[in-house]
Amino acid sequence: MKLYEAVRSSASFRVRIALNLKSLPYESVVLDLRKGAHRSPDYARVNPAQAVPALVDGSHTLAQSMAILEYLDETHPRPPLLPAAPLERARVRGISQLISCDIHPLDNLRVLFRLEKELHLDQSAIDAWYHHWVHEGFRALEQILAEPATGEFCHGDAPTMADCCLVPQVVNAVRFKVDLGSYPRIVHIHEACMRIEAFGKAHPDRQ
Repeated sequence: MKLYEAVRSSASFRVRIALNLKSLPYESVVLDLRKGAHRSPDYARVNPAQAVPALVDGSHTLAQSMAILEYLDETHPRPPLLPAAPLERARVRGISQLISCDIHPLDNLRVLFRLEKELHLDQSAIDAWYHHWVHEGFRALEQILAEPATGEFCHGDAPTMADCCLVPQVVNAVRFKVDLGSYPRIVHIHEACMRIEAFGKAHPDRQ
């Protein structure tokens, strides 16, 4: 497999974690988003959306991190990223989508670039935007993760797709100096995940 990715991309980070959890070898092709490498004609032929990540598996190319996570879980089911029971699977998907659909799209690089380059906001205004949407999502997420508190991770005593999504969002929140003091459950889960080599190996600082 070949993974087209960016080092600090949350979506790429999710996929790296999943590949590591499943002990799947892959070739990394790193694109510098700040230099517009994802806009090149060569990459547009890989992924017409010109976004990361994209995963090439044999003759097939997959885009969108959540679809890639589910594909990996269906084709390499051990260890599972989704529980077996339908209600539990729905809970894990709900947590994952709160992060990947509600928080991340508002704070990703292309949005921050538009705020800076086209709307001409200064860094303090951009940071306030970023912090607002993280807090908006994390306030809800903290309650969801505590009702019930189901073990060390987002759901139960083993990492799931939800943890693959949570950890990159926390890492980026820390990088943007978001105060996480109101989210002890989120912080606890993040720390539990980072004690696992699959998460640590996927961290941007180790790429």
